[in-house]
Amino acid sequence: MPRLIALTVSVGVLAVLATWIFGLDPLVVAKLQVWQAFIAWGCHFHSGGGFTGSRNTVLCMSFGALVGMAAVMLAGHLGGLGSLAAPIAVGIGASVIVLASSVSLLAVIPASVYGFAAVAGLILLGTGVAPEQAIIPTILSVIIGAIFGYVSEIVANALTKQGA
Repeated sequence: MPRLIALTVSVGVLAVLATWIFGLDPLVVAKLQVWQAFIAWGCHFHSGGGFTGSRNTVLCMSFGALVGMAAVMLAGHLGGLGSLAAPIAVGIGASVIVLASSVSLLAVIPASVYGFAAVAGLILLGTGVAPEQAIIPTILSVIIGAIFGYVSEIVANALTKQGA
């Protein structure tokens, strides 16, 4: 089977499964988010795929989520700055992400930014999730998404080999 078709089948079928799984009561109650998992799934491929892509996705997106959580909390403490509180907190967070990229395991800056945005989205979407309550569901969603990325790649590779 051609590589593109194999990846199409793999991702399409697994996307159905992922969306269904995230609709199950335990994951809903735990506030896990399918959209965060899909970001991580794409990040897996963006980060090179394979084990390294999954590792970079989980580490960098989780780090970015921690920085994002801290930035949201910091913005709340900078209320005296008015409309500049959130921009300043985001700027500090972005700076931390870039500086941390000097550590090889945190070198994929875009993945860290995706994690920052993912946790900020969960906090700011009106879900009623406080920053410190958003970090665990975000990281778990990222891990699940990275697993789906890894599995979809393995399945696509297997389907490609079958067709050879």
